[in-house]
Amino acid sequence: MLTSEGKSPSDMGPVLTANTIALGSDLQRLLEQSFRTQFTFFDGNTGEVLEKASELPGCDWSTRGEMCRIVSLRCKPEYIEENDPLVALALPISDSKGNCLVAVGVFLTRKLKPGESLERQANTFGMKPDELTQWADRQTPWTSDSLQTVCELVLDQVESHQRIKDLQEETSKMSVHIAGTYEEISLLYRLTHNLKISKSDEELGRITLKWLEEVLPAKGLALQLTPMSGADHSVTHNARDTTILISHGECPVDNRQFSALVTHLDVGKNYRPMVVNRLITSREDWPFPSVRQVVIVPMAEGTNLFGWLAAFNHLTDAEFGSVEANLLNTVAAILGIHSGNVELYRHQSELLAGIVRAFTSAIDAKDPYTCGHSDRVAQISVRLARELGCDEQIINTLYLSGLLHDIGKIGIDDEVLHKPGKLTKEEYQHIKTHVDIGHRILSDLTNLKGVLPVVLHHHESWDGGGYPRNLNAERIPLAARIVAVADAYDAMNSDRPYRAGMPQEKIEEILLNGAGKQWDPDVVNAFLRAREDILKISHSESESLEVAFNF
Repeated sequence: MLTSEGKSPSDMGPVLTANTIALGSDLQRLLEQSFRTQFTFFDGNTGEVLEKASELPGCDWSTRGEMCRIVSLRCKPEYIEENDPLVALALPISDSKGNCLVAVGVFLTRKLKPGESLERQANTFGMKPDELTQWADRQTPWTSDSLQTVCELVLDQVESHQRIKDLQEETSKMSVHIAGTYEEISLLYRLTHNLKISKSDEELGRITLKWLEEVLPAKGLALQLTPMSGADHSVTHNARDTTILISHGECPVDNRQFSALVTHLDVGKNYRPMVVNRLITSREDWPFPSVRQVVIVPMAEGTNLFGWLAAFNHLTDAEFGSVEANLLNTVAAILGIHSGNVELYRHQSELLAGIVRAFTSAIDAKDPYTCGHSDRVAQISVRLARELGCDEQIINTLYLSGLLHDIGKIGIDDEVLHKPGKLTKEEYQHIKTHVDIGHRILSDLTNLKGVLPVVLHHHESWDGGGYPRNLNAERIPLAARIVAVADAYDAMNSDRPYRAGMPQEKIEEILLNGAGKQWDPDVVNAFLRAREDILKISHSESESLEVAFNF
């Protein structure tokens, strides 16, 4: 089978491909089966012969290209040659992409008469008479009505096939789009379900970059976090005081270069996403040769900027566009809200830290002889809690509870509080009110709700003989049982105006004798196991409040 240029199809590449008609060989097969003859194919836009019918090897089709182009424009089957008993039928076939193919077939309209010559017809088709006669002898004649009916059926079938193929392509594209959309929704779902205050913006940022790698066609991802406001004056020492860069994959810039890139692109001017592709990065004055494509979006909440989120270098070296920019912008907005919440929470923690410091200072001012007692009780309580395997939330609550367990002594008369000798029954009853006073003082502070049971119940006894509610055993909150042992130990270990601190052996003997009576036996045993650390705490200076506010 030869083409119009005398080359075989293998020389020219596949015929009837996407630049003509998407049906390709299926169309050829359909036409041949329906009309029982071969067709010659023309490009409907240019009139160029694409493939000749091998049954008519000598036929000259070069003069019929323009007619085929006109048939293509008219969009309906037409006879482009009528020379009894032969006709040439042209069928225009278009696809949804605007490509048009014209299939031309030669048909016999009646049987040849005995001895009939086809010389005139052969001249019309540019063939030898004997070749054309031999071909005609092999053909089954067609009536005009038959050709018209088969044409309509074939064109309907071609249209149906084309519609099915278009739908398949649309379905495939939609599937890809839906898959990408699902991945993006899944990313945002996971991200929003990880917005916990306990997760720092750095920790959440690292997780986010890892998740973004699954949905963005980028070689590298980075998140630059700027310093927190007022970080130099942070009470809790949790605030970020310098710019840091978190990266994932092949990030082409370091922290300094990232800052320089933001400055160079003037991204901070309006806090809007910035997309940069090869049109910019291929210039000679582009100062970041390793950055070929980049999307940078602000991580902000309102007017508060917390950093920048960026995707670097497209996986296929294509361009980044609005799809990548919009996704990054959405993610950065969520991260910005989280950072705003973290910042607000930090300020609240620092405010609470200031309140606790004021309370402990008030306690020390009220009873200078016990200065440092609350801080030591807090640290000893933490050590006991760790020995007992308590979680961090309980440990933080215990530290605050230790600091504030005696806050109610602010309401006790100085004469009674500082009395060096034995208290009268009335004075002892007055002293006992400090737990209720402390509970009332702290009851309106929501962030200190966990401290209230300790303040109220740290003088309860394991056997039920304590105050103020005569609770016993495990009815006493665990944190109160822990603080009770820490409080008793520090009181016996500390010097008072009316007595010196007791020896360690004596303190341990008292604690052992009181286990199961005044104190929880498990807590006393934990004390004995941790005695060396507790002894160090009792002789050390007060430590920072930092551990108390890592909520």
